[in-house]
Amino acid sequence: MQTYLLSQQLNARSLAENSTACPANATICNGTSCVLPEDNFNETLSIVLSTVLTIMLALVMFSMGCNVELGKFWGHIKRPWGIFVGFLCQFGIMPLTAFLLSLAFNVLPIQAVVVLIMGCCPGGTASNVIAYWVDGDMDLSISMTTCSTLFAMGMMPLCLFVYTKMWTDSEAIVLPYDSIGISLVALVIPVSFGIYVNHKWPSKAKIILKVGSILGAILIVLIAVVGGVLYKGSWIISPKLWIIGTIFPAAGYTLGFFLARVAGLSWHRCRTVSLETGMQNTQLCSTIVQLSFSPEQLELMFTFPLIYSIFQLLFALLILGGYRVYRRFRVKTTTDVEKTEEKEDSKSTSSHAKINGGFVSNETK
Repeated sequence: MQTYLLSQQLNARSLAENSTACPANATICNGTSCVLPEDNFNETLSIVLSTVLTIMLALVMFSMGCNVELGKFWGHIKRPWGIFVGFLCQFGIMPLTAFLLSLAFNVLPIQAVVVLIMGCCPGGTASNVIAYWVDGDMDLSISMTTCSTLFAMGMMPLCLFVYTKMWTDSEAIVLPYDSIGISLVALVIPVSFGIYVNHKWPSKAKIILKVGSILGAILIVLIAVVGGVLYKGSWIISPKLWIIGTIFPAAGYTLGFFLARVAGLSWHRCRTVSLETGMQNTQLCSTIVQLSFSPEQLELMFTFPLIYSIFQLLFALLILGGYRVYRRFRVKTTTDVEKTEEKEDSKSTSSHAKINGGFVSNETK
């Protein structure tokens, strides 16, 4: 009996020791701190969700293309002043803002690099959906998204070379040109079909546009929720990055709007440029980060693209809500003014008729 109890104690002790050790499948071990490989279930779920979201995104961009008129779109390409202003905002304001925020908050070098990568990314397709809801210039919005994605092939390496020298060697950052190319194809092909449908069947294009705009709004929220679920284990991150992730998109929206206004663009185009500037391609940023850094480095800043995407969405919704309130108030005010003018006209007409014995001239009719 004593032998049995002794063996049980030894087994319990060995289990306790093993419980503090890292699992056999851990990739990095430091005492009791371990980094485990991605769960197969999460990997499968990520693939399935990515496929579904890609299909939904293609349908949304097809519907957005149904609001683009070929003549106006080609006009922006031939006279690209709006596109040039957007280019200055995308690859001038955003990388510089990222650099200044990194300096101001004195973040770690690896964290500064991920902020700069976000600032150097091209515009995201979500801006096209929000631009539709705020009555922006859809022709300019889609042409800006397409051109910024195309220009990113050369401008991203240049901006990263200029701004990251203070913290790291720009050659250590791996740019996924295949992902940029896929993003460009996934944007151009559905939009091209949408433009064709709008050209051939305008009435059907309006129906597709209404359905697609609602689907796009759902998609934007769904991407944020899915990102939060898949990367729920990475939410512990430096408070400084939370603050930068809050300020950065707001600064992009604000500076983009003011630069567009200074450049003489109309109000609806200023809204378009603002959205195109503040809404970045966060999926591309996440891909670059995963390809460029080790698991230990990822722990310090991997969640930043998700933080940015959440706050860029929140500020975009605030812009949308503010514009809708303004539009409703303006329409109501305009309607009241028109009714008042009609009443005054009718009163002046009736008084004129009384003075002239019931005769009303053709000028007052």
